Amino acid sequence: MRIPFNKPFLTGKETTYIEQAVASGHISGNGHFTKKCQRFFENHFSIKKALLTTSCTDALEMTAILLDVKKGDEIIMPSYTFVSSANAFVLRGAKIVFADSKPNHPNIDDTKIEALITPKTKAIVVVHYAGNACDMDAIMTIAKKNNLFVVEDAAQAIDTYYKGKPLGSIGHLATFSFHETKNIISGEGGLLAINDEQFMERSEIIWEKGTNRSAFFRGEVDKYGWVDIGSSFLPSEITAAFLWAQLENIKSIQAKRKSHWDYYNKHLASWATIHNIKQPEVPVSSSNNAHIYYLVCNSGEQRTALITHLKANGIHAVFHYISLHSSPFFTNKHDGRLLEHSNYYTKCLLRLPLFYQLNPEVVVQVLLSYNKN
Repeated sequence: MRIPFNKPFLTGKETTYIEQAVASGHISGNGHFTKKCQRFFENHFSIKKALLTTSCTDALEMTAILLDVKKGDEIIMPSYTFVSSANAFVLRGAKIVFADSKPNHPNIDDTKIEALITPKTKAIVVVHYAGNACDMDAIMTIAKKNNLFVVEDAAQAIDTYYKGKPLGSIGHLATFSFHETKNIISGEGGLLAINDEQFMERSEIIWEKGTNRSAFFRGEVDKYGWVDIGSSFLPSEITAAFLWAQLENIKSIQAKRKSHWDYYNKHLASWATIHNIKQPEVPVSSSNNAHIYYLVCNSGEQRTALITHLKANGIHAVFHYISLHSSPFFTNKHDGRLLEHSNYYTKCLLRLPLFYQLNPEVVVQVLLSYNKN
């Protein structure tokens, strides 16, 4: 028996749509399947303008360009996140100011944000960890009060809702990931969501290598040229065709993942209490898209023992981020504040396998056989 941490799920239509893209004679990007995917996000998730990108990392880098981030600007974000959240802004010269996580959830602690704001602060980047929504009302109120932009890093949060609003539709800008570990995949891939009209025209120019090429093809200008900075952020039609097959099946994919998540949560409840292990706590204002099922152990030693126990039984479970404030690149740049809860999740959080084809009963049986305290 071998159970990987993740196994990409194919709906069966991916290669069919890729063949259609190739047969169309247009595979370089911004074609039929790209437009279908973008309209899907605009129509289903209330996003004003959606642009597919080659990765969520690229989408984040686009947000930094759109916000005109410069050397000396300060960006507030959680330390407990993937490096792309910060690196996109570091590349523009920004100073990253890390905030702690909540005591009961890896998401950014919104009550700690306002004390970190200075005259140099330009934006707040929130990361919806495990697809669970941050407190967006509180964060948007803070941003409005202090004239700041909000970027939602919704890499993990497709099809999650905050008080009925789709994540990715609330901040000024947002980003999604379709990496093979996500709920909806295209191997690599991402999407930039633009919800503030002031960024719409420029986002398309940055997306198209700094040119107004898209406007030219729509007949809005008689020729196109270099009008701004940008890069080659748009993916090929082959990637978009693969993604469309996934988006068509989002309801069934989500239903299966939620079933697995619920099985874990129900059948590990008593065991977790006995071993003083915390199960995931979904915020009351958030829906659950079943992106990650995690456990928070009572010590680093217990987490290591659990990983070892699962591995011995052919199950691959993993920890998650090393908090960015303590990373080799940033440790000498951090201002020295203790980020207690970020450190806690770095040391104690464990992720269980979760993918469409999973048999969660097997993982649960192995965990229930762990009897060490």
